[in-house]
Amino acid sequence: MFEKLRKGLSGAINKIVTTELKVEQLRPILEDFKLNLIENDVAVPVADHICGEMEKRLEGIQVKRLEDRKEIVKRDLHEILLGILTANEKIGLLENVERKRKMNEPYSVLFVGINGTGKTTSIAKVAKLLTEKGYSVVLACSDTYRAGSIEQLEEHARRLGVRMIKHKYGADPAAVAYDAISHAKARGINAVLIDTAGRIQTDRNLMNELAKIKKVIDPDLTILTVDALTGNDAVMQAEEFHKSVGIDATILTKIDADVKGGAALSVTYVTRKPIVFIGTGQTYKDLQDFDPERFTQMILK
Repeated sequence: MFEKLRKGLSGAINKIVTTELKVEQLRPILEDFKLNLIENDVAVPVADHICGEMEKRLEGIQVKRLEDRKEIVKRDLHEILLGILTANEKIGLLENVERKRKMNEPYSVLFVGINGTGKTTSIAKVAKLLTEKGYSVVLACSDTYRAGSIEQLEEHARRLGVRMIKHKYGADPAAVAYDAISHAKARGINAVLIDTAGRIQTDRNLMNELAKIKKVIDPDLTILTVDALTGNDAVMQAEEFHKSVGIDATILTKIDADVKGGAALSVTYVTRKPIVFIGTGQTYKDLQDFDPERFTQMILK
């Protein structure tokens, strides 16, 4: 993972270490570094921020030993990247589900994102995680337009051994979500995971539809699924969904195939919302908690 981004970061560190730490010497190196970041799916505002912070921290530092200088550069870069990846708030899904369980209420999660990002598979992975921790789950298919969407979620429900609430194709998506929450309340089910349609993010009808679902059910959590391989498209999706619907967190999918690594930095920076999970494969168990520190170390390794 992230081979290209790691190579770019390593190259920048080596160039900075062997130059005089003055603005006129640093800026050409940082400009090259910025281009490398952008090539690796880091959004332009994020690349600007990283390079601007590096210049501020390094300018005029007096360091005698080469090794000391390298450690300072690495430490500064580590702190900058960690600052980007660490959102102001932390979301503990299991803790939140447990809190609502003690109140005898279901915890509702609305999943949004465009088709192809792995949204439905991510829902199944989260359902697997919750059931393995002893919580009961019901799935809701509020994607009532895409051909095969109901059957796809139904198959996941069958494999996982959980109930799914569905209506006919063309039905009101908000009504499906509402019925699923009502079903959970009536039967003491702990969590409701709601799948939604995912046409192109600039589709106003889709955004209005998602906003309506959110208004009707008032979910406890709204999660955006983003495909790490889509690069700067991921940033545009995150911005649009957050502006139009309002998201609380992100799941970054297909991270195991990502050689660039910039999407995670960019999505967190533009939404200021935490990444809760990363998808690392195709099986239900291929879902990991997102740890900003561990992720930063992976990028800089």
